[in-house]
Amino acid sequence: MVSFSDEQILKGILKNDSLVLQFIYKEYYYNISNFVRKNKGDEDDANDIFQEAIIIIYRKLKESHLVLNDLKFASYLFSICRLLWLKQLEKRKIERQKINDTLPFRDDIYDASLFEIIEKNERYGLFQKHFKELGPDCQKILQLFFEKVSFKVIAQIMGFKSEIYAKKRKYKCKELLIERIKLDPEYRKILQNDG
Repeated sequence: MVSFSDEQILKGILKNDSLVLQFIYKEYYYNISNFVRKNKGDEDDANDIFQEAIIIIYRKLKESHLVLNDLKFASYLFSICRLLWLKQLEKRKIERQKINDTLPFRDDIYDASLFEIIEKNERYGLFQKHFKELGPDCQKILQLFFEKVSFKVIAQIMGFKSEIYAKKRKYKCKELLIERIKLDPEYRKILQNDG
């Protein structure tokens, strides 16, 4: 089997290199899955935690040039997965004291930028969840708007009679999205964490 150094793994994550990502999955997923399943989770939970950890590492690499120094990639990944799972258990109101720690983790990696990236991920996940629940027209209008397409072009693409109507539809879709997000119990939890 192909093997990669920690430095190659970090570069591979940054480049979204499928060989490196497959290696990470084959090499480390089992331990993380085992940890999550031993601590009141299932395979879907483990998969979500693993994917979220890779995204967080990717964002940390992009934003602050992650340097592992004396830390091994495996320990870094396990530490992030452990933190994410503890946060998930907290949301589910499961006591942390009863955690079955099987991962070699280090809590000295938990700096402010890591927590910031995790919070951004939570917000983005909430946005994505409700965005996907909008009707196809609203999704398309908002997607075009986010891509900075002009209202004149949005009106043409959507078959609207005017760009004024396109603006009104965008406004209504955006308001609907905001309303749905604000009604989600996760939104209140995120606000409490920010406060």
